[in-house]
Amino acid sequence: MNSPHRTSPTTPDTTTPGTTTPDTAPGGTPPAVTAAATAGAALDARLRVDRAAFALDLALAAAPGEVVALLGPNGAGKSTALRALAGLLPLTGGHLRLDGRVLEDPARRLHTPAEQRPVGVVFQDYLLFPHLSALDNVAFGPRCQGRPRREARAEAAAWLERMGLAEYASVRPGRLSGGQAQRVALARALAVRPRLLLLDEPLAALDARTRLDVRAQLRRHLADFEAVAVLVTHDPLDAMVLADRLVVIEDGHEVQSGSPAEVARRPRTDYIARLVGLNLYRGRAEGTRVTLPDGTVLTTAEELSGPAFVAFPPSAVTLYRERPQSSARNLWQAEVTGLDLHGDQVRAELSGALPMAADLTPAAVAELGLAPGTAVWASVKATQTHAYPA
Repeated sequence: MNSPHRTSPTTPDTTTPGTTTPDTAPGGTPPAVTAAATAGAALDARLRVDRAAFALDLALAAAPGEVVALLGPNGAGKSTALRALAGLLPLTGGHLRLDGRVLEDPARRLHTPAEQRPVGVVFQDYLLFPHLSALDNVAFGPRCQGRPRREARAEAAAWLERMGLAEYASVRPGRLSGGQAQRVALARALAVRPRLLLLDEPLAALDARTRLDVRAQLRRHLADFEAVAVLVTHDPLDAMVLADRLVVIEDGHEVQSGSPAEVARRPRTDYIARLVGLNLYRGRAEGTRVTLPDGTVLTTAEELSGPAFVAFPPSAVTLYRERPQSSARNLWQAEVTGLDLHGDQVRAELSGALPMAADLTPAAVAELGLAPGTAVWASVKATQTHAYPA
């Protein structure tokens, strides 16, 4: 294994999650979630959804106040999981418990409708009602819960104040900036006092500068949220900054979970390695030598025995036009297949016995005369690799 590198509604829909009463109807612990993990969990779910060409089987548990990010490539099942949690897509198996209450259990033919779940949702394109002011958009949820108009509007005003949008209370969505609309959507989701907050790519529609500001604001609001928040994203920076824990999904299944630091330090798939900028290989370790399936050997600083991963950053790779006169053990012939700007560096994609990415300065690229098709030698010091059990 290696890696180099709606249109908005025109009328309020009373079935929108997060805009309804918190009262819900009163499922086995999935193998991937232990009893210890679910004992104090506010969210305890085994999401099984079978569709024509796709199957999701995902275990999720989260404690009160925890922010969990579902991270994965397009088509991995992130949005399917979010829709299942919201009640917009019925489970075909498993269960969903929130604060100890069973919201869904197909074996018992129990399915709590979306409008009866204590869930708030921030959609990717926000789905604000275009004919309502920011204040009335936020007040819509509390009103659907049966709260008096004056009370609902007071609640909405308080949330807009908290979001720094008090002066925009009378403004309709069409006159709000992307960042302002995102905060109104978040206020609308939180105004119903949800026990589960779902965020579907909440920053994807924003430009780079606005995204930076709104990400910082969203982090503060999530830090104050006392229930469970589940964030769906394909952006590793959003996940790393906003989440307490990452759950990486590929092909409808969890492939890795842990804190952002744990996942970044020890990726277990090519997809994760690419996200965090590492070259990743899997082989069999004997002492400090890891032999890959094709026979290529990597020398590492750690001593291991058995199946193992080896990872190193592109910055650890040194390139030469001629074979260096050194005793380096990690030395391979390669060919440059691509050159791309990567921040202030140039990332060279290399093919050969050990496909990898290497980061160089523009000056080094010019000095070496690199271009697609250039033959090079690549080396990596053992001390710059990281080996860990597979």
